[in-house]
Amino acid sequence: MNKIKRKYAVYVNNKEFLVSLMLSFLILLASLVINFYAGVYATEKASNAVTDLILDNIRVYDVDGIFIYGPVFFYLFVAYILIMRLHLIPFTLKSISLFILIRSIFISLTHIGPFPSQLVISPANVVNYFTPGGDLFFSAHTGLPFLLALLFWENFRLRVFFIASSLLFGAVVLMGHLHYSIDVLAAFFITFTIYHIACVFFPKDKKIFESGLESKT
Repeated sequence: MNKIKRKYAVYVNNKEFLVSLMLSFLILLASLVINFYAGVYATEKASNAVTDLILDNIRVYDVDGIFIYGPVFFYLFVAYILIMRLHLIPFTLKSISLFILIRSIFISLTHIGPFPSQLVISPANVVNYFTPGGDLFFSAHTGLPFLLALLFWENFRLRVFFIASSLLFGAVVLMGHLHYSIDVLAAFFITFTIYHIACVFFPKDKKIFESGLESKT
């Protein structure tokens, strides 16, 4: 506990880090707002559904529990990791924000309608406020865990956990016909590019992510 307190003291007393920390939260908030309105726009402009090699050949499975609550527990775990290691927060949040912003552009450009036999999520469920239904390309359920796998690649256990989570959520959205197969497959390739863009855009945060501030004191 004393070790954690000493680490917190290092970050709290570093003004440059605090500015970067606050900025990361502001960018994340802005990206979420933009993503919401991009999803609303894509839903309003959604056209017809298209055929899909995988979805055409599997039935709809009742996976709403995993689809809704799986990410909740997943990101609570991620939040725990970040709270215990403050130096990870700026680069992680800025990378996630970049992911959300780029995805907002993609869903604003692509207006394919949802697959006809899609799993029905209750209108009263809070998830409908965050995913209007037309925000299909590309899958955030698949991409965000994979982004975290890339961020924590040097930690073998976390890497395996995040990749497994990405594959699990990818399978879930396909089983529920909540995403087209291209949404899931493309998420891996686009997310890989986003990670490397984040490394270029936020080099100082990446350096702190990798080594922390304690090594400089």
